[in-house]
This record gives sequence, C-alpha cells and structure tokens, in this order.
Amino acid sequence: MEVLRSKNALCAYTERNREMGKKIGFAPTMGALHEGHLSLYEAARKENDLVISSIFVNPTQFNNSADLQKYPRTVEADIKLLESTGNIDAVYIPKEQDIYPNGLKSEKYDFDGLENEMEGKFRPRHFDGVGTVVEELFRQVQPDNAYFGEKDYQQLAIIKKMVEKKNLPVKIHGVPTLREDSGLARSSRNERLTPEQRKTAKIIHETLTQVNDWFRVVSIPEIKDRVNKIFEKTSGIVLEYFIIADEETLKETDFFYKDRNYRAFIAAFAGEVRLIDNKHLD
Repeated sequence: MEVLRSKNALCAYTERNREMGKKIGFAPTMGALHEGHLSLYEAARKENDLVISSIFVNPTQFNNSADLQKYPRTVEADIKLLESTGNIDAVYIPKEQDIYPNGLKSEKYDFDGLENEMEGKFRPRHFDGVGTVVEELFRQVQPDNAYFGEKDYQQLAIIKKMVEKKNLPVKIHGVPTLREDSGLARSSRNERLTPEQRKTAKIIHETLTQVNDWFRVVSIPEIKDRVNKIFEKTSGIVLEYFIIADEETLKETDFFYKDRNYRAFIAAFAGEVRLIDNKHLD
C-alpha cells in the first residue's frame, strides 16, 4: 500500500495508474478508522481496479472548535489498519495547504435546500465545509466511483447533489451502516464514550427499530410523542432531534404518502458526545 503525503505524490500516482486504464474507487475519511470505514473499501474493491483512501481532519466542517480539537488523530494506527485489510492500494494524507492553498475558507454551496434540513439547522455552514473538502478531493483523486456510509445519510444526499450540480464525473455509492453488536452505529466518536454511555447509546438504534414497527400504523405526531417519552425515561442520553423525512428531499413530514420513501433520523447527546443515526422505513 502506497502512502501519499502530498498532492504532488497523489497526482503522480493516479496519473501513472490512469494511463494503464485502471478504474479508481475512493472513500475519503477523517481518520480514527473503524470497521465501518473498512466496509467502504470492501465495497470499492469489488467494483474497481484501484482503491484509494484519504485521511484529513477537515477544519471547515466543525462548528465547535473544541470538537475539532477533541477529534481523535491516529494516523499511523490508521495506516496500519488500512494496510492489514488488503483492500486499499494507496492512502492520501494531504497537508492543510494541499486542500486549502488560499487559507481555511469553505465555498458557499446551494444543495437545493438539502443543507437546510436536520444537521443544517443545528450545524450552520457544516455542509459548506463538507462540500468544499469533498469536491477538492474529487478533483485531485479523480475517482470513477466514490463510497460513503449511510449513517451520514444527509451528507450522502448532499454529496450526490453536489456531483449532479457540478457535473463531476464520479458515481456516488451509499454503503449500509455497520453496527456494533448492540446496534449502535459504528463511529469514530464512539471511542469517546464511557462503557456506561456506550451501553445507554444503544437506545438510539432500538428506538429507530421501534419507529419502523410503527411506520404507517401510528400517526407521525404519535410516533414523535412516543420517541420523546423513550428518551425522557432514559437517563444518560439527551435527544436533540427526531424527525421522519422524505428520503429524496429530506424535508420533515407529518403525513405518510403512499408513493414516497421515508427515513427516520435521530441526533442525541451521550454526555458531550453527539451521536447520529437513521433508518429507512419499510
């Protein structure tokens, strides 16, 4: 596995392989890798000749500077983990100036309103930061296919919209959420949870599973009331939001229409650790 620590090294590597006609699969990360990330590369390996990872903690997508400082940085361990899978051909570890040559500033994007829902209401300009770094990485790596986890479903939808609006020559693939035995969605943030918080946090997935059972049987206002009561009765975790939204527009709905697809979303705090999850309702 090649370790590419500059934009110039990446460009030389991809140009060499592209000349040989190799199809490139890519999944960007912010490091602190876990099995959820590795599932992206398993998916990429099946459909591409070359699989590239990247590790870059992107400052412009953090609304809280303390959260940025606390984000785990485990680059050398991440490299070893990637190498051990046998699924990755190269990992790109850019310097800040490789991504932001003109200083740390995100572009302003119009994602047709997707950016204003859910996370966008609680994390202003977060998705401008996401769009900026992902677009730049796409332009540098020039992948044929790119892979993102469905745990961050809104991010996945926004990246698809960016590719559509910018007419970028890359196909975006969503990969199902990988979960711990308890059902908790795998996330780098889980490492900040105490054992007790980790045990409590499983209520997020358990609640989403219950919501799926109630889907189209119970009214949405009643579902919301039930979810709120579940979290009110569960100590150690605080619900930030629960919504049921149209999967295409991400707009919250108060009524189920037969011809639409819906997904339930939860954001909650276990102590200072913010956790998100979602589930397609079927």
